[in-house]
Amino acid sequence: MIQTTGLTRHFTVKGQRARAPRAARFSKNIVEAVRGLDLRVDEGELVALLGPNGAGKSTTLRMLTTLIPPTSGTAVVAGHDVVAEQREVRRVIGYIGQGNGAALSQRGRDELVSQGRAYGMSVRDSKARAAELIASLDLAAVADRPTSSLSGGQKRRLDIAMGLIHAPRLLFLDEPSTGLDPQNRANLQEHILKLRAEHGTTIVLTTHYLDEADAMAERVIVIDHGAVIADDTPARLKADHAGDRITLGFGSASDAARAAARLGGLDGAVVSTGGVEVEVRAQGGPRLVPGILRGLDAAGIAVESTAVSRPTLDDVFLNLTGRSLREGVVSLSNEEVAA
Repeated sequence: MIQTTGLTRHFTVKGQRARAPRAARFSKNIVEAVRGLDLRVDEGELVALLGPNGAGKSTTLRMLTTLIPPTSGTAVVAGHDVVAEQREVRRVIGYIGQGNGAALSQRGRDELVSQGRAYGMSVRDSKARAAELIASLDLAAVADRPTSSLSGGQKRRLDIAMGLIHAPRLLFLDEPSTGLDPQNRANLQEHILKLRAEHGTTIVLTTHYLDEADAMAERVIVIDHGAVIADDTPARLKADHAGDRITLGFGSASDAARAAARLGGLDGAVVSTGGVEVEVRAQGGPRLVPGILRGLDAAGIAVESTAVSRPTLDDVFLNLTGRSLREGVVSLSNEEVAA
């Protein structure tokens, strides 16, 4: 459904020089938002693009949906080139961006019907599909109000309905859950999974919610600085790139230091200390705990508390890059960026 080769997008950032001569007032710097991206998504897959702000996720989606052209490389979506066959690409995709797409003066229901008509649906089918989505996304109470009067969460759900109106073969979702409360996030996830199960829809989403990617996606593609650094199932990524976290608490810092020294020889483990705690990162954490406790007890080191936590996708990113996914990178503003 999606095949990219060397997909690249550069932006020119214009910065003003202080006290510079008029002729040299602006300097141009190239920012590589996406760098040589090779990507394959098969029909029917649900793939999550994961990475911090500024990693290149949204830029990748904007290229794949024909909103911006690549600087170099190629991308074929549903059999159509995103540069040479933009109209054909747009016919078969749905796209839910980060901003609100509905006209502020329109009623929500009318906006949905108009969107359906734009995709060639009949008036009858557009109205029926709009009613279905309104009920599914809990918009019945506000569907006949101007969209300018809706709350942020209600506008977000209307955007989602607009992207789903024509039941697309391929659906792109850019941070779809932003602004939704936990209940509506769960409802949206259910609707997305139902769309895929009933229609075989291919879904590509970006998200900051690690639990969302972990629960929904069968593949997670981790992007950093515009390049893919990992691509696998959530389970395999966590197994290959992050270990379980065993946290041991002691009565004193000296006991913690003695324990860390003994545990340093544990095969394949990474041991760190902080005050009266020792953290052990290793595969198969629950299986290792009994042996660790017996060994420390035999050495006369009393363990006061023990906790084991399973790895997360944030742990995967931390292991791959040395920093957390939750550490935001400042995005370029519209005023700073020129194509």
